[in-house]
Amino acid sequence: MTGTVIFDPLIPWPVLAIVAAIAVFGIILALWRGLSGWALRGLAALVVIAALSGPVYQIEDRAPLTDIVLMIEDESASQTLSDRADQTAQAAEELAAEIESRENTELRRIRVGDSDGDEGTQVMAALNEALAEEPRARVAGVLVVSDGIVHDADQAPDLPAPMHLLQTGRDTDWDRRLIVRNAPAFAIIGEPVTLTLRVEDSGASPAGATTAPLEISVDGGAPEQFNIPIGVDVELPITLPHGGRNVIQFTVPEAEGELTERNNTALIQMNGVRDRLRVLLVSGEPHPGGRTWRNLLKSDSSVDLVHFTILRPPEKQDGVPVDELSLIAFPTRELFLEKINDFDLIIFDRYKRRGILPAIYLDNVTNYINEGGAVLIAAGPDFATADSIFRSPLAPILPAQPTARVIEERYVPMVTELGERHPVTSNLGNPDEWGAWLRQIDVKHRSGELLMTGLDDRPLLVLDRVGEGRVAMLASDHAWLWSRGFEGGGPQLELLRRLAHWMMKEPELEEEALWAEANGQSMRIIRQTLNDEVGPVTVTRPNGDTLEITLEEISPGRFEAQYFGPEIGLYRLQEGEHSAVIGLGPAAPKEFERTIATGEILEPALAQMRGGVIRLEEGLPSIRNVRAGRPAAGRGWIGLTPRSAYETRDVTQAGLLPPWLVLLLAGGFLLAGWLREGRR
Repeated sequence: MTGTVIFDPLIPWPVLAIVAAIAVFGIILALWRGLSGWALRGLAALVVIAALSGPVYQIEDRAPLTDIVLMIEDESASQTLSDRADQTAQAAEELAAEIESRENTELRRIRVGDSDGDEGTQVMAALNEALAEEPRARVAGVLVVSDGIVHDADQAPDLPAPMHLLQTGRDTDWDRRLIVRNAPAFAIIGEPVTLTLRVEDSGASPAGATTAPLEISVDGGAPEQFNIPIGVDVELPITLPHGGRNVIQFTVPEAEGELTERNNTALIQMNGVRDRLRVLLVSGEPHPGGRTWRNLLKSDSSVDLVHFTILRPPEKQDGVPVDELSLIAFPTRELFLEKINDFDLIIFDRYKRRGILPAIYLDNVTNYINEGGAVLIAAGPDFATADSIFRSPLAPILPAQPTARVIEERYVPMVTELGERHPVTSNLGNPDEWGAWLRQIDVKHRSGELLMTGLDDRPLLVLDRVGEGRVAMLASDHAWLWSRGFEGGGPQLELLRRLAHWMMKEPELEEEALWAEANGQSMRIIRQTLNDEVGPVTVTRPNGDTLEITLEEISPGRFEAQYFGPEIGLYRLQEGEHSAVIGLGPAAPKEFERTIATGEILEPALAQMRGGVIRLEEGLPSIRNVRAGRPAAGRGWIGLTPRSAYETRDVTQAGLLPPWLVLLLAGGFLLAGWLREGRR
C-alpha cells in the first residue's frame, strides 16, 4: 500500500494561474492601502485556490512484478563447429538454473537458427521481436550465448538494462577459407575471364604454412590441382568451354585441425555467350523473303550478318561494260575457302547453281558442316529445277530431295506431332489462327526430324544433324507472308529466330537435354526430349548419397520435377546418357565467411549498454545485481539491473478539501478579516 497526494483541478491550470494572480494582486493592494486584515484575506484566497486545484490523497494497492531476463541461444551453422554446440547447451542450462533460482526473476529463452536467404545470424532481429512482446520496464538484462558472429549487430535496440555476450569457441581454433572476390555472371566463349581468388588463414593457424593446394573442376569433371600462396590475391584466367551455364568448382582440401571445410569450396555458375554470331546469307535473287531474313538477323544485336544478293548472274549478256557497273564481285574464294570457318551459320536463300560457286567450294561447305558448321536451305522454285543446289556436292547432307514439282496452292503450315515436342516449333501458338502460304516445293523426306508439314502433309521444315554440324531445310519461300500479316499472319519471327539459333547450337533449343534451375536450396529439374517417356533422374548429393526422382510431363516433350537439396554444394544429375551439374546455395555461405569466435562484432553494442564479453572457455560467470547506469561486467561476473516494476491492483482516492471545509475555512478567514478591519 502506498499513498500519494495528487491534484485534479476543477478548472484548467492556466485559468487557475490567472485566478491566483488576481488574488495575489488583491492582497498586495490591501497591504498597500494599509488594511489590517490583508493576511486573513490572503488565507481565504489560498483556501479557495487550493480547493480549485483539487487535492486528492490517492492510495494504491501495488503488487511487485518479476524482473525478466532474456537469454538468446545461438543455434546457427557456425555454432555447430568444434564443441560450440555443447558449450552453448551446458552454459544455457546452468545459467537458466541460476537465474530461475533468483528471487523475483523470470527467464525467457530465445533460440536463433540460420536465417532465410543466406542472411547469416540475425540475433538482433530475434531480440527486437522478443522485446516487442515484453514490457521493457521489467527487462533486467540480456544474455547472448553465441560465438559472437552476428550479422545484424547494427540493429541493436536501445535497452534499459545491460547486455552480455557469453562467447563460445576456443583460443586454439583456426580455419582456412577460400574467397572468390569477383565472378561475372557471363563470359564470352573461348576468351579468358579473370577471377580473383584468395586463401586466408584465421585464428591460431599453424606456423610456416605459405601455400595451399587448389583444385578446379568444370561441370563436375576431373579436377586440376595448383598451389597458390596463402593470404595473397591470385588472378586466375578461366576459359569457358561451352555456351550456356558452366559450373566451376574451386576447392581447397581440408587441412588437419581446421574448424570446417564448408568454406573451402566455392561454386561459380557462369553463362557462356558468344561474342558475335557470324552469319553468311546468300540470296540467289531479290525476292520479298530475302528482306525478311535480313531484317530478322539484323534485329539481333548478337548477330554479325554478311549478306550477298546475286543481282547479275555470269550468264547475263546485255552489253554493259563491267567497269561501268555499280555492283561488286561476289568474293566466292574468300568466303567459301579462306574464311568459311569464321561463320556460325550459312543460309542459302533461293540459291541455284549458276556457275558462281564451283563444285570444290560446295564440297568445302560439306566439310564445314561435318566439322561443326550449320547450313540452312530456304528453298524456292529453283530448288525443283535442274539447277537445284541439290544437284551439287551438298546433296549427301541435305535432309530432303526435290521431286521437281512446285505447288502453287493455298495451305496453312502445320506442326507435326514430333514438332510439338521439339523446342524449335513447340508452343508457337494456335495454328487455327495462322495465315496461309501460297507456294511449297515438293520434297521427299530422307533423314532428320520432320517438324512442319504443308499441303497434304508434305514435308515443309526438316532438321538434321550431319557429323558435328547441323542442316535445316524450309521447303517454301513464303514465310514472309506471315510477317506481312497475310490472312492474320503467324509466328514467322519466332519460328525463324528459333530455327537460326538452333542451328547455331544455342543450349536452350536442344531437343535432347537435361538441366536444372536453382532457387535457393531448391531446384527444378527439366528434361527436354523427343521421346514419349523418360526414365528417373539420379541425383548425387555433395556428400555422395544418391536418389532417384521421377519426372512428370508438363507439356509435350518437357518433363519436370522439384527437388529440395538439404546441403549446399554441387549436385550431379544423370538420366540415361544425359547428365548435368548444378550448384545449390550461395557460392560462399555467409555463416562461414567468419568462423573464429569473436566479441569484436558486438562490442560497440555491449559497451553502450555497459555489458561485457565473457569467454565460456574460462568458466561460467557469477551473476550480481547492479544499479542502472553502473558498469555491469567484470572479471568473472556479469550484472543484472533490478527493475522494481509493480502492478497496481486497486486505487482509492479521498478529497483533502471537501466543499463544506472549504466554505468553513474561507468564510471564517473572510469574517475574521472583516471584524479586524472594523475594530480599527
